[in-house]
Amino acid sequence: MAFLVKKFGGTSVGSADRIKQVAKLLQNAKQSGDDLVVVVSAMSGETNRLVALAREMMPAVVDVRELDVLLATGEQVTIALLCMALKELGCDARSYTGAQVKILTDNSHSKARILSIDKEPILEDINQGRIVVVAGFQGVDESGDITTLGRGGSDTSAVALAAALECDECQIFTDVDGVYTTDPRVESRARRLERITFEEMLEMASLGSKVLQIRAVEFAGKYNVPLRVLSTFTPGDGTLITYDNEDSSMEQALVSGIAFNRDEAQITVAGVADKPGIAYQILGPIADLNVEVDVILQNIGENGLTDFTFTVHRDDFQKIMDFLHSRQSELGAASIIGNDRIVKLSLVGVGMRSHAGIASRMFKTLSEAGINLRMITTSEIKISVVIDENYLELGVRALHEEFDLAEENNNTVVSQ
Repeated sequence: MAFLVKKFGGTSVGSADRIKQVAKLLQNAKQSGDDLVVVVSAMSGETNRLVALAREMMPAVVDVRELDVLLATGEQVTIALLCMALKELGCDARSYTGAQVKILTDNSHSKARILSIDKEPILEDINQGRIVVVAGFQGVDESGDITTLGRGGSDTSAVALAAALECDECQIFTDVDGVYTTDPRVESRARRLERITFEEMLEMASLGSKVLQIRAVEFAGKYNVPLRVLSTFTPGDGTLITYDNEDSSMEQALVSGIAFNRDEAQITVAGVADKPGIAYQILGPIADLNVEVDVILQNIGENGLTDFTFTVHRDDFQKIMDFLHSRQSELGAASIIGNDRIVKLSLVGVGMRSHAGIASRMFKTLSEAGINLRMITTSEIKISVVIDENYLELGVRALHEEFDLAEENNNTVVSQ
């Protein structure tokens, strides 16, 4: 018996038949004695359909308050249908919108942050044996306005509810059966991980892994909510994401996974003055445009000049290139050079903290594969390189083999 939050994404509830399948899964869990709070997304494709309708009404700039009112209806459909399916199976269930719970947020429409959750109505229903079904992705501000939480909001809703209710585990059901050492579509020998730390999952999510949203992992780590990624369609134990117990004698992999991000673009501002403040002079106005800069590299100055290189999201590439060309004379740059055909490839693993030589093995492996490294960045538990996109799959497969990630108990060491 356990107290669980189970979250189902859009593909899991994408049709009437799939909603019935989810209801059957929940019935089985309830019959085994678990207390259940269920969080659901809108049916797959519904949010995009609603956004398209909004843009038909307001093609230039959509009113964000009214957009939140519109988008919140997607999850409202799902919670009602799922409760109907559960009741048809003989399970007592009750649905709640974010406003009914109440999930109180700030008033930042389309990207609201959760402030508090009224857990008493949920606990009352649980005590009466009901399955509680809550609309993900949404809440309400102090003025009573409907708000939405932004991309990955349903994951965040689920983790926040699990934290507020002090549940034993928050289970995220998707169309994959866990977190893998890398994307199985790129490396067919990728292996499902039974366990991964919050730190590693945060790095992998930020570096391109699409299994979980960063906000949800951050929230789970902050409130120590064990997360588990499972498949709605394939039975199994999934992947548990939790804090690593450094005092245990558990074996710990040097490298847990390989992440990559195809959405990168590289820009070089060449031949600028090598003087204090040049980085701010270049990057400050870019930040004002609400563009996020990722990897940054500044060459050693020569003859009073330096080259300044950084990466941005590929969607922002042309905008930033145009902006920098308009300021080229002001910056005193010899040239502005761009490349939107690069990717970021990363090794992730908490075992890197106490074991040297991981970077050299990575660089040697990529070198032997004929892959040139454009940029390098590191942290305690990750090493990232920027390479030409044509070499991504080759690089992933070479590193996967070098670090034996396809094998059980691959390159493990007893934690110190």
